[in-house]
Amino acid sequence: MPNLRHERVRELLKRAIGEAIRREFHVNDVGLITVNDIDVGGDLRSAVVFITVLGNADQQKRALHVLEEGRIRLQSLVAKSVILKYTPTLKFVVDDSI
Repeated sequence: MPNLRHERVRELLKRAIGEAIRREFHVNDVGLITVNDIDVGGDLRSAVVFITVLGNADQQKRALHVLEEGRIRLQSLVAKSVILKYTPTLKFVVDDSI
């Protein structure tokens, strides 16, 4: 059972990553990217970000590629908005469950 700290960190990261993606990437290029959920490691040093991309197949592939390329930039933006001892290393996974 996740503790309250992990739940708060998950929600803060979800909000911060969603806002950073909205600011950094244009919808015309990569489609609409939404952050569905985040799975944070026990030591808060890693996070798996589950995303959904609304757009055509080309935009979905491009979105995942662009997110992986811009991972370091997104981590720095998250570090500025969410104050933690260590900024989690982000890994993006497309969530097709919807």
